[in-house]
Formats: sequence, C-alpha cells, structure tokens
Amino acid sequence: MSAALSDALVFFGATGDLAYKMIFPALQAMTRRGRLDVPVIGVAKSGATLADLRARARDSLARHGGVDEQAFAKLSARLRYVDGDYGDPATYAALRQELDGATHPAHYLAIPPRAFGTVIEGLAASGCARDARVIVEKPFGRDLASAQALNATIHRVFDESSVFRIDHYLGKEPVQNLLLFRFANTFLEPIWNRNYVASVQITMAESFGVQGRGRFYEEAGAIRDVIQNHMLQVIGFLAMEAPTTTYAESIHDEQVKIFRTIRPLSPDDLVRGQFRGYRNEEGVAPDSTVETFAAVRLHIDSWRWDGVPFFIRAGKCLPTTTTEVMVTLKRPPLSHLADNDTNYVRFRLSPDVVIGIGARVKRPGEEMVTEPTELKVVHKPEGDEMDAYERLLGDAMEGDRTLFARQDGVEAAWAVVEPILHDATPVYEYDCSTWGPGQADALTADVGGWHCCAPVSP
Repeated sequence: MSAALSDALVFFGATGDLAYKMIFPALQAMTRRGRLDVPVIGVAKSGATLADLRARARDSLARHGGVDEQAFAKLSARLRYVDGDYGDPATYAALRQELDGATHPAHYLAIPPRAFGTVIEGLAASGCARDARVIVEKPFGRDLASAQALNATIHRVFDESSVFRIDHYLGKEPVQNLLLFRFANTFLEPIWNRNYVASVQITMAESFGVQGRGRFYEEAGAIRDVIQNHMLQVIGFLAMEAPTTTYAESIHDEQVKIFRTIRPLSPDDLVRGQFRGYRNEEGVAPDSTVETFAAVRLHIDSWRWDGVPFFIRAGKCLPTTTTEVMVTLKRPPLSHLADNDTNYVRFRLSPDVVIGIGARVKRPGEEMVTEPTELKVVHKPEGDEMDAYERLLGDAMEGDRTLFARQDGVEAAWAVVEPILHDATPVYEYDCSTWGPGQADALTADVGGWHCCAPVSP
C-alpha cells in the first residue's frame, strides 16, 4: 500500500492491562500534539460499553500521567467501541460499521500472540484488512520456528511493508540517542573498532522482581524477555556500520548484517540465575528452572569487531534499576602513566541519559602521575518528551517503519539465542540486591570483571 496516513486506529485488547497502562496515555499525548485526529476504535470481549471504555480511559490517565481535560475531551469524542469475541464474524461486521468508510485503518493487536492468527483471519474475511496496516506487540514468537510461523500467519494477509512490530525499547529517546551519538560525532569513528576497543558490556538491571507477573515470566524468562530483543537491538546500534541516509530501510539492513555476524551462542557463553524467592511467586512452578538473570558473552565475526568480546548481563532483583553500556578502550602504550585504569565511553540509557568519557588527567602536585576523571553530559527526561508508545503509534499510522523490527531481523536475532533456549545450562540461585550468581564472573574474568553500575540518584 502507499504511504497514506492511517484514517482510523483500531486497538484490540482495549480493556486489557497494556491499554490501561500504556495505550491510553499515548493516545492522549498524540491528541494533544495534533497527531491523532481520526476515529479510535477499541475492540474487546468484556461486556463493556463505550461509556465504560471512556471511564476506563479517564481512570487510566488519572493514574498514569494525569488527565489533560482539553485533549481528553477530543480523544473521548473520537473513541468508539466494539464488544465481541475475536473468533466471531459478527465482531468484524460491527468493526467495519464503526470504521464508517475509513480506507486505510491501522489495526493494533495489543493482545496475546496466540490470538494474532484469529484476529488477522477475521480482519481478512471481513475486508477490514484491505489497504490496512497491522501493529503487533512483542514477543515475536518463543524461538526461531515459532517466529517464522507467526510471520507466515501475518504475511498471509499483510505485506511486510504494512507490518509494524512494536518493540517499545526502540521508541525510547535514550536508545535513539545512542545511535545518533555514534554517527553524529566524528571523533568516535576512528577508534570504534577492534584496534582500540578492548571489550563492550551492557547491563540491564532491575531492582524489583516479577511484580505479580509470575505466570508471564514462566513463559518468558530473561533470555526471551530482554536479551533476544532489547539487548540485541542495543548491540546492533553499537556495532553496526553507518546507515545510508538516502535509503529508509538502511538502519534495518545494517542491524540485520550485525545479527547475522554474531556467532550463535553456546552453553559455554551463558550463565543463568534465579533470585531467591522467585519460586514462591504466584503462578510460578515450585521447581521452576526459568531464569530471572542471564549473562552472556557474544562474538561478532566481522572485520570491525573480530576478537572484541561483547557481554550482556540482565536480571531482576539486582542492586539498582538502570541500563548502562560500557565500551572499554585498550590501554595506551605508556601504560605506567595510566596505572590500572583505561579510557572508556559510558552510556547510561535509563532512568536518565548519561554520556561519559573516561579520561586521565594529571594529579595536582609535584609528581607526574595521573588520576581518572570522567567528562560527562547528563540529560534528565523533561515532562513533555515523547513516550515510546506515543512515538511508535504515531510513526506506524504515518507509515514510518524506521523504529520497528523487520522480519529478517527478528529471525536473525532468534538464531543467535536459539542454542541457549530450553534449559541449556543450570540455574544458580542468587540473593536479591546482589549482582546475580557468582558464576557469571567467570565470563568477564579476562577483561577485568563486570563494570559496576553506580546506584542511580533519586
């Protein structure tokens, strides 16, 4: 289809948790900025009415960011609602009526992946998929085979150019900042390779547990939940070649190239952990072997990165909540001037944005000795910055696929982690507020250990 603006937004799962926490705040923000002036149709099976949906939307906003009365009044006037079973043709007949002549709708499937096929078939049979876009939420499968099957289901109805796979992580301002910082600053490119970089570490730490989502986490685990998607996306931005600015798909092309050069992980590259008390969570099996912590060592077989180890560490119930990248540079030739510290580039992606350059300066006094310092820029989020869902839903309706996952990228990322799925290694128990099981230290022993992320200031 053409790059026409979507003239209606349909969201399935309108009474669900994701809609309550994320979608309604995004819709209000889009309305306030003038990015949403079309019918918004919620679809769910809950016995609700349009009045109920409007009340739920207001309650959602009151709890998640506040009600902007002027914007909410406009949004509320555009809201419509279809209550019905996703497998019932009558649901789609009612949806077609609510679309009221819209010719380029965007259908957002904020529902469990097991329901995707049913909804997509219903949209096709009713004619609602014609000249439409479809927006789907991660997870995009549980492994390579299921990701391929999901893509086959989607492509029976929608062309790849009309498919928008939301990984909300790609919509975050700090993650985009990482990509721009890499390619907008001339001083980085000469050293951004195996000749100067000693190692790269990425830590995604959360100080909390599964927060009542034990049943979901039993199906996911840390590898599927964040490493296969969020963390590999960060690796892609760090390691990719410069995209061609004249070609809209070039960022995807370069990311896919990187994913395909990452050596498939083996059990020797992995340490899994589970925080003490996880098995007592509701919905968790008493003998669960699902990991709440995973640490991996990756190898990128490319001319730029051959021999440079990349490490990922992600887990729950760790000492702090932050996502941080540490790119450690090789020691200078006159190593006695640098003591034991080397230069580095540090990116903190959350909760605030910090870009730090580790350098050495002369220590005050008579002796010619150095001490470490960090040249640092800190950006704290401002109240009017775009939320990830606001940005991504707006982009999807405009047909801009830059920040969405592409089919070949999803499958290439699954191929990287495929060998370490399904209990590939033992799960080691660790205490909350520690950095995971001690066995993970062996992965980084030859590069000086894991970078210690400082606690985040309140």
